[in-house]
Order: sequence, then structure tokens, then C-alpha cells
Amino acid sequence: MRSGTGRYALAAALFLVAAASLAVGCGEEELDVKEGEPVEVGELRINVQLTRFLNPTDVEDRDYLAGRQPAPPGREYLGVFVEIENEGDSAVRPPVGMRVVDTQDEVYRPLPNRSLYGLNLTAPIPPGGEIPAPDTTAASGPIQGSMILFLVSEDVTENRPLELEIPNPGGETARVELDI
Repeated sequence: MRSGTGRYALAAALFLVAAASLAVGCGEEELDVKEGEPVEVGELRINVQLTRFLNPTDVEDRDYLAGRQPAPPGREYLGVFVEIENEGDSAVRPPVGMRVVDTQDEVYRPLPNRSLYGLNLTAPIPPGGEIPAPDTTAASGPIQGSMILFLVSEDVTENRPLELEIPNPGGETARVELDI
């Protein structure tokens, strides 16, 4: 009798360990990452390479901010540079509705971007494709990522950490803690 009870206890313990492993693998933890760690959003694998403030009067930043005037008083340009891979079998557009949120719940939405480094938010990424595409300006640039441009409050650094929120087709939102 004792050995039967022991087997049931062992089986129950193994079941709990397996269930906990599945819960961790399917939980929201995998949708909350730090800059530099990839996050799975539908068929897309998105990795924030770098986040930094940009200045259109700076020689290094001019190409990132093609056609932009200096930011209005009290505002700054923030570039979030990403690499995206389509791991699916069909073309997929980058997620609509990406935004940066600070700890005061201020929301910043992407700006239209004419830069050769800018992420085209409407162009589909082919199956097995990646952004930036090989042999493009963004892929061969110093950061080697496509930029999502935001206009943020100049005091946003006081409200860190900032998060890039990425809507997931499954309904949950992926969050990337930005390193600025």
C-alpha cells in the first residue's frame, strides 16, 4: 500500500512540475523583455537594438531625421532601432499600434518617417524575411536596425523606464523596457 501511495505522490509531483514549466513558457513573462532581448509577436521576432535621443542639427543624426525640423520646445526626438524577422509562412506587416509609454502613463505614437533608416510600418515582411533587409542603408548603417521615430517630452527621462508596447495578434501586449 505504501509503494502505491508513493507512486501517486511522485506522479502528482511530476505533473505539478510539468504544469509549472508550461505555465512559465506560456505566461506573460515571455512578452516582457528588456532592450536587446527578442520578443515573439505573432509570426514576428522583434528585437530592439538600441534606443537614443536624436537631434536634427547634429551631423550624425541628420540622416535619421531626414526632412525634420528641430523638435518643438519641450520635446525631443527618440529613435527606437529594431530588427524584425518573419518566422512565418506568409507575409506579415509590422504590428500596428506600437507606442512608447512612460511611468506616468504618457503615451507616444510613432511619427511618419522618410529616413532611409526608418521602419516602414505599412510594408509587409515576406516569409523568412527580415527588417532591415540585407544590403539596405539601415542594415549597413552604424546601428544596423530600422528606426521607429517618436516625439517625446524632454522630461521623459525622469519617467523611466520607458516601454515600447507592441500589440500581439493573440490579444496580449508585448513590452520592451527601453534602455535610455
